[in-house]
Amino acid sequence: MRTLNGDTIYLRALEPEDLEFIHKVENNESIWEISCTQTPYSKFLIKQYLENAHKDIYEVKQLRLVISDYNDTPVGLIDLFDFDFKNKRAGIGILIQEPSDRLKGYGSEALDLLIDYCFIHLDLHQLYCNISEENEASIKLFSNQGFEKVGIKKDWNFVHGTYKNEYLFQLINN
Repeated sequence: MRTLNGDTIYLRALEPEDLEFIHKVENNESIWEISCTQTPYSKFLIKQYLENAHKDIYEVKQLRLVISDYNDTPVGLIDLFDFDFKNKRAGIGILIQEPSDRLKGYGSEALDLLIDYCFIHLDLHQLYCNISEENEASIKLFSNQGFEKVGIKKDWNFVHGTYKNEYLFQLINN
């Protein structure tokens, strides 16, 4: 049975020391499109969020984990959202913060670890993700992990004055 430790990264719970990292991520306007964010977050609000990050996934219906290298440097975040225990499904989102850390396999390894965690420890039946049709890197990442494109949501997101389509991908645990 696998844990949340991979070959080059590991997934861990949020810590109070992650304040600066989370603040940098949440206030990066270039990724607001994928996180549906419209306003910056203060350190005060992020500190409050971190103080409540210990709450159980069954209570808050979400889980955010830090993707960390073995030098204990956070390189990204991976999220479970819309956790639905009754129907045994959840959504997944992932972000590798710095462009220089992308295409090194961190995202693929983190996604693989989280998939195993979801199917083994949370006993989920399916995972899904929503990906802008222009996000070729995420389409490739999720497709390579066995997710299938099952639909398109037309004109789903309004970004910089233009409507963009969004794909729905699913991975079903058989």
